[in-house]
Amino acid sequence: MLSSVLFKNATTALQVTKRNFIMTTNFKAISTCLLAYFCFDLMSVHVRLLSINYSPQELSVYRNVIGVLPAIFYMWYSKELSLKISDYKIKKWKLGVLRGLIIAVAQLCFYTALAKLELATVSALGQVSALFIVLLAIFIYKEKVGFWRWTAVIIGFWGAMMIIRPGSDIFSWYSVLPICAAFCYASSIITLRSFDSSVSSAILFLYSAVSAAAGAMILALGSIDFTPIKSVIDGLLITSMAVCGGFGVVFLMFAFRNAPSALLAPFSYFGILTSFLIGWMVFDEFPIETLFPGVILILISGFVIIWRENRKS
Repeated sequence: MLSSVLFKNATTALQVTKRNFIMTTNFKAISTCLLAYFCFDLMSVHVRLLSINYSPQELSVYRNVIGVLPAIFYMWYSKELSLKISDYKIKKWKLGVLRGLIIAVAQLCFYTALAKLELATVSALGQVSALFIVLLAIFIYKEKVGFWRWTAVIIGFWGAMMIIRPGSDIFSWYSVLPICAAFCYASSIITLRSFDSSVSSAILFLYSAVSAAAGAMILALGSIDFTPIKSVIDGLLITSMAVCGGFGVVFLMFAFRNAPSALLAPFSYFGILTSFLIGWMVFDEFPIETLFPGVILILISGFVIIWRENRKS
């Protein structure tokens, strides 16, 4: 009898300890996830300020070249940093490089949009990446998609079209660029499935960071002449922009490695609110008429996809 009671108490204590550990880990992951999106917002503010004197191509080069440093830091943090070239070899290295080139194109589209559109508008249109992930999963991995996710895709794109308003007097081709960026980012995310689970996130991040830097330089050298950095303040802003963007990726990868995607996915929509508030306070932007009601449909579609993924899990 006594042994049975002791065993039951020990089991209960173990369950409580495990539950507390999971709650603590999830809290850390959520906090890190929110910190990542805050870093991306700061990066966007930097881009808006710097785009007065520098082209999106230049800013993309600076972001990606300096952004290799956070990738190296992540390698060091994960204890995978090595001086042996052989330690960085992966079976699908071509796909790793291609992901980086796609990210370079995404950032060029994103930075160009930031220079021409309101922060909140760019952020809202960027959320259609979840819809592209669903569509790309169909075409690349032959994944079956049911009624609910198809409905979410249709609603989400309808919301995006309501924001862009093609054919109207306020339509701008620049509003297509965040959607192009979202497609490229979705492509880089969905292709992660093609890598073996043994390949670490740090290695993949290093591949994408280095190849994105190379891709950004190729895109810039073929289209513009570089402007000399005008002042020390501009140099500091450029460095800060790159560090915010690079560590935003590091924080996001850390969060998603330590908590379920279904738990963290809804927090991506937090960026719409923060970008709206930052755009309002810093740049005096208040694009209510542009965003609504399209942004509501994008949010609904995203939450339907998240709900469906939870059901599948």
